[in-house]
Amino acid sequence: MEYKYDDIEKIVNFSSWSERKKLDELFRIDTFMYCNLGTDSTKTEKEAVRKKSRAIYKAIHKINPEVGKHLLYHMDN
Repeated sequence: MEYKYDDIEKIVNFSSWSERKKLDELFRIDTFMYCNLGTDSTKTEKEAVRKKSRAIYKAIHKINPEVGKHLLYHMDN
């Protein structure tokens, strides 16, 4: 099954998945969103992806605080 942005909380709460598998899936979703942006994407579309990416990084922070902290820090700078 291929998960989408709307499934991030579900992924975080999977008890049968390892931490690594959860992080891999969240990074896959994040990468997929950015790969679908193109040169013709509007500023609004780019901002929407950035906001969704921030939500994904917050979910990653719930799974692995160290990795999530670094991702959120670098997103802000």
